[in-house]
Amino acid sequence: MLSRKESAVMNAVYELCDGTECCLISRADILALLPRKQQPGGEALDDILFGLHCDGYFDIISSERKGEKMYVITLKESGFAFRRGQAQRRRDVTFRLALAFAGAVATFVFGLILRGIFG
Repeated sequence: MLSRKESAVMNAVYELCDGTECCLISRADILALLPRKQQPGGEALDDILFGLHCDGYFDIISSERKGEKMYVITLKESGFAFRRGQAQRRRDVTFRLALAFAGAVATFVFGLILRGIFG
């Protein structure tokens, strides 16, 4: 499972690739899409991108153009499935919350019935 910063960076990369397999992205492009709280400082962005590469989300080639660091990113299967995985996790959490709520209501009703019988 990805951390919040990793998830935010992967979401930005996915959005910048816009459904294509390969794209050219600058550091500024990625940082512009990240919320201010989740913007990594210094070389942390490189570490996050390298971690996502090691996790199999994409292949990355780093270079410089006019003094600006650029990345050539090629999405892999895991990278294309990233959004679907996020939606699935959201559905799982929603289901678990609904199940917990239904259990609480059932326990409350069962307690009222027992109190009515033995009280």
